[in-house]
Amino acid sequence: MELINRALEFEQRKMRSLSTSDRVKLSREAKALILDLNQIYKVKKDEKIMDIMKRLTVIKRKVEKRLKMRL
Repeated sequence: MELINRALEFEQRKMRSLSTSDRVKLSREAKALILDLNQIYKVKKDEKIMDIMKRLTVIKRKVEKRLKMRL
């Protein structure tokens, strides 16, 4: 449950006016959360967990897209 709460908090963060290093940190944190949630999902097969992973993936892709434009 703590992991799910961390993921929900991550979703609520402000994503505006971030430096490149902040974007890298966000991308890595999102990836770690997704992978950890995936381990739980493999056991429980809960659709709520899958929905959270999908939303985090969207955020991660947006951050990475912006990173690739900057580099």
